[in-house]
Amino acid sequence: MAAFCRRLISARGRSLTTSASGRTEKKHLWLLAIPVTTFGLGTWQIFRLRWKLDLKMDLEKRTTAPPVPLSTNLDELLRDFEYRRVTLQGEFDHSKELYLQPRLLLSEGKSVGAKEPGAQVVTPFTCKVSGETILVNRGWVPKSRLNPTTRLEGQPQGEVKLTGFVRGSEKRSPFMPKNKPEENCWHYKDLDAMALATQAKPFLVDADATATVPGGPIGGQTVISLRNEHLQYIFTWYCLALITLYMWTRLRQKNGTTSTLVKRPLSPF
Repeated sequence: MAAFCRRLISARGRSLTTSASGRTEKKHLWLLAIPVTTFGLGTWQIFRLRWKLDLKMDLEKRTTAPPVPLSTNLDELLRDFEYRRVTLQGEFDHSKELYLQPRLLLSEGKSVGAKEPGAQVVTPFTCKVSGETILVNRGWVPKSRLNPTTRLEGQPQGEVKLTGFVRGSEKRSPFMPKNKPEENCWHYKDLDAMALATQAKPFLVDADATATVPGGPIGGQTVISLRNEHLQYIFTWYCLALITLYMWTRLRQKNGTTSTLVKRPLSPF
């Protein structure tokens, strides 16, 4: 009878040990997914870094290339020529100015610390060659001179020539206020809505600094940069992969030691 009891208890112990061991192995597999996933994310960021470096190289080529005359095919130009420098010849329609605000005064893409906030003046421009009306961001004016009557000397009449960068629409960020076309208050560049408000084509050119006229908006307000934080992301994800792999290894070693103790023969005496 005593021998039977010992066999029964031993079998029960082996069964419990096998069940616990199976659960532990499943737990280990689930935990192993953490370092594997973080390693994969780090590797993915390497490809993202290469993609961003290619974009920056392409952007530099576009912005430093000699300006070309604005073609008649605006849709093709916007698709393939964003940030390319173009030359324009035509006339402004100052009666339909739009205001992107609030905006800081920029010089070479960096804030120069103006005494007061202001706005960027976007004006319809009828091209001489194509006869089509597009939008031109003439540049920055302080808030005190937002009303065009305060800067009449800076409103060129007749045919003008200028150089600028082709730009596209902007997406509204989650915390940015909505545009108010009825109040002529634009927080971001929605070219379709801006074109509708001015009866122009949804095509925008940012005038460069050479387009600045005395008393008028200050040109050269284009920000030419791309955020590149992928190197930081690579370092972060790979560090997490190493840390979590080390923790997984230590946990597996600890559970392995515990399992060895559990597997010792059980005795009722």
